[in-house]
Amino acid sequence: MSTQAASSPTYGNWRRPRRPGLGPFGMLGTAGVFGGLVVTLLASLISLSAAVVILVPLAVVLGPLIIRTQDGRNAYQLLALRIGWMRRKSKGSTTYVSGPLSRRQEGRFQPPGLLGRMQMHEGRDAYDRDFGVLFHRSRNFYTIVLGCDPDGGSLVDPDQVDTWVASWGGWLSRLSHETGLRGASVIVETAPDSGTRLAHEVLPRLAPDAPAAARAVMEEVVASYPQASSEMHTYITLTYGLPPAQKLKHDELITDLATRIPGLLSGLVGAGGGVAYPLSAERIAEVVRVAYDPAVAGEVLDIRAQHGGTGLEWEDAGPSACVENVASYQHDSGVSRTWMLTLAPRGTVRASVLRGLLEPSPGTRRKRVALLYRPIDPATSARIVEADRRAAQFMATSGRGMVQARAATEVRATEQTAQEEATGAGLVEFSLMLTATVDDEEDLADVSATMRNLQGAARLSMRPADRMQAAAFSCTLPTGILPWELTLVPRDLREAL
Repeated sequence: MSTQAASSPTYGNWRRPRRPGLGPFGMLGTAGVFGGLVVTLLASLISLSAAVVILVPLAVVLGPLIIRTQDGRNAYQLLALRIGWMRRKSKGSTTYVSGPLSRRQEGRFQPPGLLGRMQMHEGRDAYDRDFGVLFHRSRNFYTIVLGCDPDGGSLVDPDQVDTWVASWGGWLSRLSHETGLRGASVIVETAPDSGTRLAHEVLPRLAPDAPAAARAVMEEVVASYPQASSEMHTYITLTYGLPPAQKLKHDELITDLATRIPGLLSGLVGAGGGVAYPLSAERIAEVVRVAYDPAVAGEVLDIRAQHGGTGLEWEDAGPSACVENVASYQHDSGVSRTWMLTLAPRGTVRASVLRGLLEPSPGTRRKRVALLYRPIDPATSARIVEADRRAAQFMATSGRGMVQARAATEVRATEQTAQEEATGAGLVEFSLMLTATVDDEEDLADVSATMRNLQGAARLSMRPADRMQAAAFSCTLPTGILPWELTLVPRDLREAL
């Protein structure tokens, strides 16, 4: 290893799951092609017209599977997305109004969409700290939210960074052994500093008999400092599912979660998470409230600093009104746009690859970067790794030229993955979503250009979540929503397509 490589380690070897099937067809498409050809050949023995009658409908049905976009979606998926959008728009589901003037009988500001089906419960962990539990009524899932203040990367030795990355990988690997865990997410939220915290720390401590010049200097610092500073929050959500035969008992579930929280927090601290703690039900409601109405962020901090809490409940954490458009999502005092990952960085990257994307961006009111993780159990991991290795070896021995060279690289990657999995490493599927919130819809064009530049610097390929902006916005909130668990088409069937 060279001195430069030793002082600046690189990371990588992530791969997109290989889709079974022939060329652009999935498993079902490949079965349809071969089955249709066999039936066509048998029909040709009877007459040529019978073969044509079978071949033409077969081409019409299987043809859209060949047409694929850059992110891998076929024509059927694009058509289903547009039909779903037209149905929701015709039913008025793209507009949401709450509060006393709405048609809701309770007259409260219930969160919209996917969040409206959740219930909030509370518990106390082994250290007697309050924590909130979000119960997903439609799926029988329950989510806990952890907060942490990560150690910064400035003036940190590369060896320490490498240790943190290894500890984080070990923490993710441990999630595959968590009983009932369906998914996890890490949300990093940045916003301009409102100056409320600094004002509450400095102004009450000014001596009454202090010189006028000294008081003026301190007041000027309090007034001008927020213009060049920002606030950053990191949340980790863990979503668990009930076993099929287990009855729903909230008290037992909360007690089980309370015993798991200390171990999860200790793993985060070892991975550079700094001070880690569970979020109470009130704090979770505040985060959601500020996300939908960024203008109240300073007021929330002010009330919390004065009274120690806001008393906000989950039933009042939603917006008063929101409207979903094709490429944006309007909610109270903000307009948001969300992007979804289509391709991770190719090759190796350094630990700072996402730094620009995570840092505050000028022109945005709030920005959230959500990393979604789906841990895979050890038995399934071994099966996936072996299947990928066999597929890569087959491709390497069945092509020529550039295709064979790329396949040889794929073989080396799969061999390394198989070796690491055999020695105890875990297999995790991951994705990334990005939400940027601005004051007016006119600012979306400038922010979109800024986000594209940041994505290019991070070597990420992302696309806007058009016609599903409301759902994508909810997925970037620390509420434990797992996109792969909410699709109408089962996950196995989607992979077969």
